[in-house]
Amino acid sequence: MFKQTIKRDSMNNPIKEIAPLGFPWQTSDPFLFCVHHEDFYPAGNEQMGPKASLAGRNLGNDFTIKEGFRMYHGQTVPGFPAHPHRGFETVTIAKTGLVDHSDSLGAAGRFGNGDVQWMTAGKGVQHSEMFPLLNQESNNPFELFQIWLNLPSYKKMANPHFAMLWHEDIPVYQHTDAQNLQTKVDVIAGKIGDTQAPAPAPDSWAADPTNELAIWTIKMDANAQWQLPLASTGINRRLYFYKGNQLKVAGENVPPYHSAQVQADAEVLIENGDQESFLLLLQGKPIDEPVVQHGPFVMNTAHEIQSAMRMFQATQFGGWPWPAHDHVHPREKGRFARFADGSVVEKG
Repeated sequence: MFKQTIKRDSMNNPIKEIAPLGFPWQTSDPFLFCVHHEDFYPAGNEQMGPKASLAGRNLGNDFTIKEGFRMYHGQTVPGFPAHPHRGFETVTIAKTGLVDHSDSLGAAGRFGNGDVQWMTAGKGVQHSEMFPLLNQESNNPFELFQIWLNLPSYKKMANPHFAMLWHEDIPVYQHTDAQNLQTKVDVIAGKIGDTQAPAPAPDSWAADPTNELAIWTIKMDANAQWQLPLASTGINRRLYFYKGNQLKVAGENVPPYHSAQVQADAEVLIENGDQESFLLLLQGKPIDEPVVQHGPFVMNTAHEIQSAMRMFQATQFGGWPWPAHDHVHPREKGRFARFADGSVVEKG
């Protein structure tokens, strides 16, 4: 398997680049960041952490897979205790396992097993994302994508907001090829033909359909073929081949755990190999503005970053109303969302 980035110079080649997936994954404007977490957690203990020794781990900064899992910044429960964001959005796709959300606005939720949380940080919010291990008798497998989507300058100070896209409400596009083989696409943002995603957060770049923003997770049968629908000239489009053994994109071999940046307005046929494959597609019109990032703050100028840091030091973006920075909800709680206005959705 080659490890270097391969760029294509021909204007007639629908593939612009093939690149290995690192940590984080390479993204294109309007996206800022993408990570794929897959962990094979053991049975949970009474605190909803791993029922296993944590000796030898760099707790608080544990990003190395050991015995099949990572604790990330968690010291008891794996995950990401309270931390701030400003100037962009997070889209969290919880494919397997559960995420406990709490934030500085008093909003909270538990979601997973196909649910998606879409959070606009806007002018500033703190939140925690913990991964409670509810099953005490057997393993707790976990898989999650987190995607950072930029906000344009005129939206960077929007009011914080979070929305839940429950898996029951995320439409699935299905394509059957000439060999009767299936490609299934969870349409989290954007649309494919008449299959339209749920509405995104209201201040999102995705809220304007002319930006042609798309977030799709794709599952292909062994040997299935699917032609990507066309988008407009100038739209950035990148495919991430994160599980499988063989894939051809526009006639070129794309090795496992690589991405392919492709022309959105060109005909691109995806031909799967002899095993089931899984892909992520990120697409959108570029915002095409300066990006200045300092950790969890993404603005347009260094002055704005300094202002964000001063504001967080002064206000903590509303403080932290929860009893712990790694707050988790009661074990018996089902999937739910409690929003900042006090409204509650219970999914069980």
